[in-house]
Amino acid sequence: MKKQEIYLDNNATTFLDPSVKETLVSFLEAPHGNPSSTHTFGQEVRSIIDRYRRQISHYFNVRPNEIIFTSSGSESMGFLIRGCLENHRQGHLITSNLEHATVKKTVALYEKKGFSVTYLPGHARGCIEPDTLLKAIKPDTKLITIIGANNETGVKNPIAEIALIAKEAKIPLVVDAVSWLGKDSFSIPDGVVGMGFSGHKIHALQGIGVAYIKAGLKPQPLINGTQEYGLRGGTENLLGIVSFGEAIARLSPDSITKIASLRDYFETRLLESITNIKINGEGPRISNTSNVAFMGVDGESLLIALDQSGIAASHGSACSAGALEPSPVLINMGIPLEQVRSSIRFSLSRFTTKEEIDQTISILVGLIKKLRR
Repeated sequence: MKKQEIYLDNNATTFLDPSVKETLVSFLEAPHGNPSSTHTFGQEVRSIIDRYRRQISHYFNVRPNEIIFTSSGSESMGFLIRGCLENHRQGHLITSNLEHATVKKTVALYEKKGFSVTYLPGHARGCIEPDTLLKAIKPDTKLITIIGANNETGVKNPIAEIALIAKEAKIPLVVDAVSWLGKDSFSIPDGVVGMGFSGHKIHALQGIGVAYIKAGLKPQPLINGTQEYGLRGGTENLLGIVSFGEAIARLSPDSITKIASLRDYFETRLLESITNIKINGEGPRISNTSNVAFMGVDGESLLIALDQSGIAASHGSACSAGALEPSPVLINMGIPLEQVRSSIRFSLSRFTTKEEIDQTISILVGLIKKLRR
């Protein structure tokens, strides 16, 4: 089999949608000006950016001036968190122990500055409980930041309920929606002041992100300049913006339903074909993610064997030495270490086929038998 013939690591990144690529090629062949220039070349580019900003804002049902283009979901989340805290020298933050490393590290910076932080626990279902959040609020709570859907298990947090709590308590709520977009239908609830998104998770280019910033919130920019309403300096990434706009236009409830059906088929076949396996995360999930523990099998060895068989999946976070460490997310869910070390994440896309799933299951059956000897 050709190496990396089957790609099931779409929560890490997705490949560029071929139809989006075709659109980008047409832009590459056209002359471009700087969108800040007043001449015709520049204003033509400005009109393209404005058009895609309107298109993206329409998808999220927000105002165009509430959409800010960034370089990534990580930049978007860092910008939003810092923006909500910049006027506070100290206070209390609420987050969870299920967050992406970007949020964890940004929150840790404020903890070092003297902020107190409550890390809400993710129980066995893989999400946080609204009642636990409610009890964690203090008089000096300045920010709540919660992931919309966990990128390792796919389990969704009850963001609508959390947003209602935040609104009633008059506390800003920022949501990491990088793994959520394109895998589940959702709207931005009242009570959310910011959301971060990333293009390369929805078949757009790498290097483009979006931050939703509710009107009225005026964070200080991480990069100073005049672009993006003065909130994000630097000449806009035209091709990235076009790719994000074109990719988001291709998202549909039908594609989400198709992915979910294929993911369910994958898990059903696995449970029928291989003994002693478990699905990690029992709460409602986004459509594309399966985190599977193959008990009695070393996950790193299985991941290497899959790679050698032409199947791309993922296991955990890579440390500086290059080895794979146990997933903090799974550990924080209370999953036994042995099960965590046996776990592999498979993440599908709308381009994944049933034939690829059948082939993956066939290969897995053989590999598990070999590794369990």
